[in-house]
Amino acid sequence: MRESPGDLPLRRPLVRARVSGFTLIEVLVALAIVAIGMAAVLEALTSSANTAIYLQGKTFADWVALDRMETVRLSGAVPGTGTSTSTDPIEYAGREWQWRQKVTNTRVKGMVQIEVDVRPADSKAGADRGWYASATGFMGSAIDPGTAPELFQWSANPILGVAPGGNTGGIAP
Repeated sequence: MRESPGDLPLRRPLVRARVSGFTLIEVLVALAIVAIGMAAVLEALTSSANTAIYLQGKTFADWVALDRMETVRLSGAVPGTGTSTSTDPIEYAGREWQWRQKVTNTRVKGMVQIEVDVRPADSKAGADRGWYASATGFMGSAIDPGTAPELFQWSANPILGVAPGGNTGGIAP
């Protein structure tokens, strides 16, 4: 039995169903944005780490400069004016450091100003560049003879059992 054209089921025209999702271009643009963002984050992290390392080195250089300043002061002899540089590097915090010491006279007789500059020993900078830290201090040859101050009685009514101007080690019975 043949079907007549009127008996055929109705055929709908083929319509492509729209599939939701991203196109290749949209995916590539999103990946490019993420890549640029990640590169910026990595650059910020690298810069932060480099700054921390530099500041650590600068702090150690400050300590070396202050140590050199105190070594000069503790020697007891006032250094002569002029500039001197370390012949052997100082090892500190797992690194070698070079120092330069400059001593100049001040307006006060017998007193000198000491300036100590420090940088890593492996620095390729010129003589006046590349110093990480600088410390300035003063040293003098004038010594106060030191006199005992007069005992001062703070109150007109001293504490009973304590001699004026003295201490008996406790309150007398």
